[in-house]
Amino acid sequence: MRIPLSVAGVLFLLYPALRPWEDETTTSGAAAAMGSTAWVVAHLCAMIGFIVVAVALLQFNRTAAIVFWIGAGLTLPYYGAEDFGLHAIAHQSNILDLAEDVRYNPFAMTMFGLGLLTMAAGAIILAIRLRTVPAILFAVGFGLFLPQFFGPPALRIGHGVLLAAACVWLAWDAKRVEPVPVPA
Repeated sequence: MRIPLSVAGVLFLLYPALRPWEDETTTSGAAAAMGSTAWVVAHLCAMIGFIVVAVALLQFNRTAAIVFWIGAGLTLPYYGAEDFGLHAIAHQSNILDLAEDVRYNPFAMTMFGLGLLTMAAGAIILAIRLRTVPAILFAVGFGLFLPQFFGPPALRIGHGVLLAAACVWLAWDAKRVEPVPVPA
C-alpha cells in the first residue's frame, strides 16, 4: 500500500513539473507545448496517478475507492483527449481552433469536471473515515484539482507538490490504519 500511493504522489508532482509551460494562446506556443514529448509524458503521469490512487484506496476504505474509481473513469477520457488528441494536432496550422474544440466541448468539460469532483468526494470520504492530517491534506489536494487549472504554472506545480506530499504521507501513515478486508 505504501509504494503505490507514494508512486502516485510522485506522478502527480511530475505532471505539472514536466509539462511544458508555453503560451498556449499563440500558435507557436501551443505547438511547442502540445507537440512535445514532455506534454505526453506529463499527462500520462496524471492519468497513471489517478489509476494507482483508485487501486491504493481499496486498502483504506472501499466506499472511497469506488467513488474515486467513478471519478477517475469520468476524468480519464478528457485527459486522453488533452494528451493524445492535442499532441496529434499540435502541428496543424489551425491548432488554436482545434485545441479549443477539444478542450471546451461542453460534454467533455462536464464529464471532466464531474470526474474531478467525484474523485474529490472519494478523497473527502477517506478523510472523514480516517480523520488524520495526511488524509485531510489528501482531500484538500483532490478538492483543489479542478480550481488549480485556473492558476499560473507556479501554483499548478505547487498543487503537484501538495498532492505528492499528501499521497506519500498518507501512504506512510497508513500503518496506523487497519486495512479494510477485501472480499475474495
